[in-house]
Amino acid sequence: MNRHERLSGLLAVVGERGKVVVEVLAEELAVSAATIRRDLDHLAEQQLLIRTRGGAIATHVSYDLPLRYKSALKAPEKSRIGRNVALLVEPGAVVGLNGGTTTTEIARAIAARTELDHRPGRPALTVVTNALDIAGELAVRRHVKLVVTGGVARPRSFELTGPLATGVLADISLDLLILGVDGIDPAAGAYAHHEGEADINRLMVERAARVVVAADGSKLGKRAFARICPIADVDLVVTDAPVVAGVEAGFAAAGVRLRTV
Repeated sequence: MNRHERLSGLLAVVGERGKVVVEVLAEELAVSAATIRRDLDHLAEQQLLIRTRGGAIATHVSYDLPLRYKSALKAPEKSRIGRNVALLVEPGAVVGLNGGTTTTEIARAIAARTELDHRPGRPALTVVTNALDIAGELAVRRHVKLVVTGGVARPRSFELTGPLATGVLADISLDLLILGVDGIDPAAGAYAHHEGEADINRLMVERAARVVVAADGSKLGKRAFARICPIADVDLVVTDAPVVAGVEAGFAAAGVRLRTV
């Protein structure tokens, strides 16, 4: 485990448990206590947790981690989801992608589908996104027509939010929206940590003919601060692992298809 992965793991553990002890973390991660102390000090300097005598406690920030830390969490699972969801994209489609580590993997998988590029004189597909990192991945792909919303960038997620983003989305239609979420509950719907991101994502849902939620297993059956849309607006959920029976039954009752990859 490199330092980047270790920091990501530490943040995830602090966010899950609320409080951690240096010696316990050192044993679980198979590193020295001195290493854990340095890591916790580093994360505390960035205000991602609060240092205590002998450990650390979570702050609200721990539940909305910066993208650079999230990227190392469940990376193989997200890559697998990305490859499978990318296959849902048809030539000539207009596809929406919001920000997040899972949707970034999907964007990379879409870009790798060179077989889509068989439309002389026309783009193989059009991608509409409010995520700066996804825009960077796709801007150099000649078979993709890229549309980036306006808005103010959030440093944590690289997503553009605010009224400047809604102006673009109000005037377009999407054949398919691939939606990354912070939680999706079969009774309540899809959620994001940040209300500004939820607002933009909600408008993307409204403009889409079909909505596919891409979420690793840790997001299923969970809610976050701001609701994006009710579950009735979701057509398909693609995830990476077997789903708890009660949650699976909830999606079925709501008429939402669930695909495990």
